Amino acid sequence: MRRLVFLGLAVVSTIFALAIAPVWSQVSEQPLRIVFPFAAGGSGDALARLLAENLRTGLNRNVIVENVTGAAGRIATRQVAGAAPDGNTILITPIAPVAVYQHVYKDLGYDPIKDLVPISQVAAFEFGLAVGEKVPVKTLKELVDWVKANPKLASYGSPAAGSLPHFFGVLFGRAIGAELVHVSYRGSAPAIADLAGGQIPIVVTTTSDLLAMHKAGRIRILATSDSKRSPLVPDVPTFREAGYNIEGAAWYGLFAPAKTSSAIVERYAKILSEAVKTPDVKERLLKMGLYATGTTPAEFGKIQKTDSERWAPAVKASGFTPEK
Repeated sequence: MRRLVFLGLAVVSTIFALAIAPVWSQVSEQPLRIVFPFAAGGSGDALARLLAENLRTGLNRNVIVENVTGAAGRIATRQVAGAAPDGNTILITPIAPVAVYQHVYKDLGYDPIKDLVPISQVAAFEFGLAVGEKVPVKTLKELVDWVKANPKLASYGSPAAGSLPHFFGVLFGRAIGAELVHVSYRGSAPAIADLAGGQIPIVVTTTSDLLAMHKAGRIRILATSDSKRSPLVPDVPTFREAGYNIEGAAWYGLFAPAKTSSAIVERYAKILSEAVKTPDVKERLLKMGLYATGTTPAEFGKIQKTDSERWAPAVKASGFTPEK
């Protein structure tokens, strides 16, 4: 009887192996392409290349990172959404192209929920609100009082119009009941330079970009946007801790084209989530201003939908359209 059971299990195992063999042979025939929607350089590109190393080892196959730029990440995302669902092409992207842009653009050319399959969220980061030395405040409450007392000076800068820091500034303005005028810059560096020079009173951008000037005493970070304090500035409260019920963290995650085999998605997710949780990778990410996460596909799908719903009101309230 035991022999029959053993033989039966052996037959089932053989059938399963034969069933998935075509999938894996198809996957391993060519290099795995990780498409990153922005130019080489910067923390996102460094993250993509770090993960490529781990996938190369975990899958024992060639893995390449391909920078596909243009249209604020939409070209690359559209390309992956339309790729064959064979496991040979995946996307690593920040939050905006897959959870925010559907509220900004009338026609993306892809549906981030229907045309892509979440693999894993691998890293998170938050935004900080900072003031320059000429603004006589040391806490967020004092800043709110200053804004209301000086409405003509109530403006804030962000790295770009239509960026998440832009929209988070809108959330902050709504939370305090003030009309904050948005000033768009071409990146964080010029915005922070103007903040330190006194040309603009407030800047919202990634905490990591604000860190050097904050440590030098040239600017002051008053609050950070995640649900918990930033490990980069643990002495700085979150907006919620400061009494304002707003939150707006961001992240990087990987996606595959819709209809990609769940076996492939789960295997990639396991390798990636385990990799980012190792002490070495966590330390390397923190130096980039990123916090290692590592989720299952199901967990990441929930995060994507929740964050899409979170940012929709801010986008609408901003009145931003690509034409403006």
